[in-house]
Amino acid sequence: MNHLTRAATATVLWVRGRLEQGRARGSDRGDISITTVIIWVAAVGGALAIAGTIGVIVGKYNGLLNGI
Repeated sequence: MNHLTRAATATVLWVRGRLEQGRARGSDRGDISITTVIIWVAAVGGALAIAGTIGVIVGKYNGLLNGI
């Protein structure tokens, strides 16, 4: 077996082992909680509100900002 074949075989065996370990843990599928979803929605909503506000201000004062 050459070096690349051995490395590929070792990689496949490592990935297979990691997958089996994940299955052995049971029902922990990494589900996200509703709190996490609420926090992400609030963060994205806040970022969009800030970006919108900046867009409105730049649009309103665009003529005055050209010389800066």
